[in-house]
Amino acid sequence: MTTFQDLGVSAPILKALDAEGYTKPTPIQMQALPIVQKGKDLIGLAQTGTGKTAAFALPILDRLHKDRKFPGEKSCRTLVLAPTRELAAQIGESFRAYGKFLGLSTAVVFGGASMHKQKQAMFRGVDVLVATPGRLLDHVSQRSVRLDKVEILVLDEADHMLDMGFIHDLRKIATILPRQRQTLFFSATMPPAIEELAAQFLDQPEKIAVTPVSSTAERVQQAVVHVDQSKKQDLLHAMLADKGIKRALVFARTKHGADRVVKKLESAGFNADAIHGNKSQGQRIRALDGFKKGATRILVATEVAARGIDVDDITHVINFDLPNVPEQYVHRIGRTARAGTDGIAISFCAPDERAYLRDIEKLTKQPVPVLETDFSLRAPRADEKVVRPKGPAGRSVHPARKHAPKKHHASDAHGKAHAKQGHAPSRSRDEGDRRDRKGNSVWSNSGAPPKYRKQRKPPTKV
Repeated sequence: MTTFQDLGVSAPILKALDAEGYTKPTPIQMQALPIVQKGKDLIGLAQTGTGKTAAFALPILDRLHKDRKFPGEKSCRTLVLAPTRELAAQIGESFRAYGKFLGLSTAVVFGGASMHKQKQAMFRGVDVLVATPGRLLDHVSQRSVRLDKVEILVLDEADHMLDMGFIHDLRKIATILPRQRQTLFFSATMPPAIEELAAQFLDQPEKIAVTPVSSTAERVQQAVVHVDQSKKQDLLHAMLADKGIKRALVFARTKHGADRVVKKLESAGFNADAIHGNKSQGQRIRALDGFKKGATRILVATEVAARGIDVDDITHVINFDLPNVPEQYVHRIGRTARAGTDGIAISFCAPDERAYLRDIEKLTKQPVPVLETDFSLRAPRADEKVVRPKGPAGRSVHPARKHAPKKHHASDAHGKAHAKQGHAPSRSRDEGDRRDRKGNSVWSNSGAPPKYRKQRKPPTKV
């Protein structure tokens, strides 16, 4: 059996890994560590929950520990970019946990938090800076962060950054970074836009692929319930009444939908909280901490949490709304069955979401077993035609509104009266020109613009 010691991890980091309870490296860690230790660029394709953070954090900490140097004022030696605040905070915690016996400094920078405190943390320079792209560019524009001394760059969840519209920010950051650096690029999928981004950031990279995105976690027991949209909340209450559900993560498609689910859960006596983009950073941190510590049994989240929540003992993932992007389903159910445990993922499928279920089964290449409940609708046949919703996902499609009849301008009535008198319609505005009462040209379709003022001749010298 391969161990972290066999992979060349130094003794202080091994001590920290023992304290965290990590003994056996995951497949992506076994493949990535030797490449990163050699200083080569890397493209790593792996889904969430496979141990990507340790795959790049361990060799980076080892390198910074062996080659100690002052990073420089307002500078950093390693820059890690993450798409969400939760993921950035999680990566920062991992770097601190793995390197707690090394004495290296780590700072985390993301939106929704105090700029002043972040400037103070960066003022003397840090060994590792974890940041979201938008807030990092804010600090660069205010000259509170310098990127000219970055030795290692890590892009984590690159495809999620693309989905969130960070590609332009990443291109700006690429122009600021030094050319001589090591770049590590981690993503779950590799669409053409990500390949183009990788070509801009990396130099002759090595590529590894572990656990493709189309495969779901082997330990996750999946099920789907066909239910009417109006009965989803009642079905959720009936399921959560089971005390065997110790900790449940419920996914809603929209922010307002998540708040609505939580409000109804609380009115029914359930201990629940919500986390999404409209929440302040303090609210998001408190909700996540309460869920991790067990104070909150149910956490309702939007897609922002699909790759930012790392809680080992989530027993159930419930898709209140099916995602309209099938890859997101894999990331969602990957929140359970972590650290060698088993998990259950249950999806609620309304009639207008059956096309999304077909997309998920096509991606994962396996049917999702149907679970029958008191609220269940008839499951569609395999050959039954599925109508794909035309409107925005999760919203009803309103019929086309009838606009008021167009009001006619007075000039239209004048033109009709003019035609009744036997006159041809005037075409002076389409061809030719127009003049005012004094004969001056007002506008013309051809030629130079009219001169409204006469040019005064310069006075003659006597």
